[in-house]
This record gives sequence, structure tokens and C-alpha cells, in this order.
Amino acid sequence: MKYSKNMRITQSEKMEIIKLVEQSEVGPTRTLREFGIRKSTFYNWYKRYREKGFDGLAAAKRHKDRVWNKIPLEEKNRVVEIALEKTDLSSRELSFYIIDQYKHYISESSVYRILKERGLLTAPAYMVMSADCEFKDKTHRPNEMWQTDFTYFKVLGWGWYYLSTVLDDYSRYIISWDLCKNMGHEDARLTFDRALSLTGLSENNRPKLLSDNGPSYIAGELKNYFKQIGVKHIHGSPMHPQTQGKIERYHRSMKNVIKLENYYSPDELRRALTQWVHYYNHQRYHESLKNVTPADVFFQKDQRILKQRERIKRKTLEWRRKTYLENKVLLN
Repeated sequence: MKYSKNMRITQSEKMEIIKLVEQSEVGPTRTLREFGIRKSTFYNWYKRYREKGFDGLAAAKRHKDRVWNKIPLEEKNRVVEIALEKTDLSSRELSFYIIDQYKHYISESSVYRILKERGLLTAPAYMVMSADCEFKDKTHRPNEMWQTDFTYFKVLGWGWYYLSTVLDDYSRYIISWDLCKNMGHEDARLTFDRALSLTGLSENNRPKLLSDNGPSYIAGELKNYFKQIGVKHIHGSPMHPQTQGKIERYHRSMKNVIKLENYYSPDELRRALTQWVHYYNHQRYHESLKNVTPADVFFQKDQRILKQRERIKRKTLEWRRKTYLENKVLLN
């Protein structure tokens, strides 16, 4: 998208542009030119972002009547207490954890600001991934298309093992995975068969399958098998791994955690992978899924959760306004 001179750019759009510029391989000048944004404007945003994080990207104009929405001290203290208990959560994840678990609304920028004030954050922390790292044809429901790929781990004393994974493109839910000694077409087929079995999809409701052009995925045996069971197999463009961006992103997130430890047997690695997949599917708030989990989207619980959050937000803001007005009357 190219922004015109008079267009109003939202706080979230500014954040997304910063992410894209940080990740860009063609340099800031060319990237900003494609968006139609002046370098001086961008670096003004970036300076405010480095100083204040996401909150620094808000419009400078403030409404004086918003003082009623000031967060009480006891609420700030509760945020800090929860943050100290849930040290693995980012400020974004912590915000939605509080909403879901404590039924009390607080924005991501407020959580960030509170933790920053208490010295619990040293710099903004965002996982950056370019927006073009996606398949060109968007999916619209779970099980419409799956992505699959291999990645590898070294088990000390055992050698290399290969992780075969099937991920639902729409929800990013990990449907099935297996730790294999080889990386052949039979391993890819077994992981796919397990995904079919777990989802119970009928012959008339087969998903498309997106993979790269690795030897296991272009094997004639696998091609014939998919043809027999009615699966359309799509190969990503050669030398362009971004088409499998969702599973590549998943591998990056997973390895950032799994590779923190050494593993001395395949079973030890499997246990760690089992714990990670459960956490990723059922507990990790995914920013691109409106901060619900992959399981919430895959099992179609996300809309109910989002509506509940809106109700919690309205109730919290109504309570803050009421408390403010009551205190104002007492002071007068």
C-alpha cells in the first residue's frame, strides 16, 4: 500500500511499517519510497518508538476528557505482579492474558508503559517478519490448505534427526508432527496421513497441501499417492521460501526455544517438542490471529473470545469512568 500525503496513518500501521523497514533486504530508502513516506517522517516515528515503544507512535494530540481513563495504582501493581509470575510473556501477550484470565481490560501499550516505568523492560521487543512472507492466495477457513516442511536437530551421540510438520495455513495450528531419522517421501506421507486421521476429513473434503521443492516432496511416489487420495499438492516457487512463510516462521519460533537445551536422546527431544507444540497451539497468543491461539481459530472459538474481550473492555472502561466521577464528587 502506498500512503498519500493527506492520509492519516494509525498507530498500528506505523508499527507495521517500522517492522517492514527493519526487516527489509532492499534498504530503508527504497522501502519507504514504495510506501510513499518521507525519511524524516519515518525517523521521527522511529525515535519516538525507541524512547517509548508502541505508545510513542500514538498521535500527539490528546483529549483532555480522557483523564477519567487513568489506570489506578492498584491496577498497575497487579500488572507488575502478574508480569513477575509470567516472565515468558511479552507485554502484548500479558495484556491479553490479563483480559482472558482476570476479566479486566488493559491495553498492550498500557502494559508496556507500566513495565517500562518499573524497569522491567529495557527495549521494545517485537518479532519482525516481512508481510510478503505469505502464500499469495489467502485461505478463509481451517483445513482449506495445509503447509508442510522438514527441519533438523542434532541429538548428541545420536546424530541428525528431522522434524516433519503439518500446519494449518488459516489458523497456524500444528495438526501433526513426527521426529524422523530420515527425510524421505515416506516420512512426509506418514505425517500427512496422521494429520488426515486426526482431523477426520472425508475424501470429498481434502485440503490442498503446500510444500517446498525438497526431494521428499517432489518424489514420484508421493505425487502418485496424493493423486490417488484426491489431494492437490502445490509447490512453492523455486528459490522463494517465503511462500511457506507461516511454517518457516513457526520453525524459527520453535527453534528459539528448543535449541536453548542440549538433547542426549531422541526421546528427550520428543518430550521437549511435545511440550512446545502444546504451548504453541493452546497457550501462545498469536499476533496475526488477533491475539488468540492457533487452537482457538482451528476449533472456531476465536469469534466468541473476541466478543467476550469487547464486553470486558466496555465494562472496564465504564467502571473507570464511574470511579472517576464518584471520586470527583467526593473531592468537591
